[in-house]
Amino acid sequence: MSLANHLEELQRKHGDIDRELDLAMNHPSVDDLEIASLKRRKLAIKDEIEKLKASANTTH
Repeated sequence: MSLANHLEELQRKHGDIDRELDLAMNHPSVDDLEIASLKRRKLAIKDEIEKLKASANTTH
């Protein structure tokens, strides 16, 4: 998988989790642990995106 494709896939996943998080936060029966887990997953993906972007900028 190319770097561009990998970044695209990560950005798609980040958006998916963002939408899932919005739904969870607006649903009263979702517990705080699930919301925290979604936030951690979203942050981990964001960190990976930033690392890949930084490495792409240093190689070009």
